[in-house]
Amino acid sequence: MKIGILLAGHTPDPLRETHGNFDQMFARLLNGRDFEFSSFDLLDGASPSVDQADGWLIPGSLHGVYEDHAWLPTLEQLIRDINYAKKPLIGVCFGHQIIAKALGGQVEKFQGGWAVGYTEYELDGKTVALNAWHQDQVIAAPSNARTLASNAHCEHAVLAYDDHIWTVQAHPEFDGPFIDGLLQDYGPGVVPDDLLHAAANQTQAPTDAAWLATQMADFFQKARA
Repeated sequence: MKIGILLAGHTPDPLRETHGNFDQMFARLLNGRDFEFSSFDLLDGASPSVDQADGWLIPGSLHGVYEDHAWLPTLEQLIRDINYAKKPLIGVCFGHQIIAKALGGQVEKFQGGWAVGYTEYELDGKTVALNAWHQDQVIAAPSNARTLASNAHCEHAVLAYDDHIWTVQAHPEFDGPFIDGLLQDYGPGVVPDDLLHAAANQTQAPTDAAWLATQMADFFQKARA
């Protein structure tokens, strides 16, 4: 199964040397499941068509969905085309937000502030721990979306649209060392100190990223069938 990864941003340069770019992180996360990955760098002018992949994935980005970039309307239209074609689509963080926006939801810089590092969510009656890194979030879900996971800070942490779109606010691809790098190099002066300290104390805490990767892989395969 060919998965097209729509890059709307890149991991920071120093971290990219060690951990790779977003597409490489997801290829690693979903490795061993008979997927073939192709990357399309939207910031570099890529404008793929729906039929260039069997399924699609939109990872995170340092950009906000409400910013003014020439590639953002193109991405939103592609999302609507993928939705119309009922091709499998997964969104993560920025991907979660831009899919919601493209399909009629509302995304804002959350007044409740940041979610950083180890974070727990209630998903289908199960407590799931993942690493988060966001202040923006989906404030109002699209009318055709179902909220599958939430916590006190994030009402719409996982959304599903029919049986072919699934999105998550947190980052299953972020492991402890990557979060540690963000905390040290990009958190100070941006994220409140108390959140930085709390997150730093939990970078070694085990998460459910591997379990979620299996859910993502199963989603792609079942949605394609």
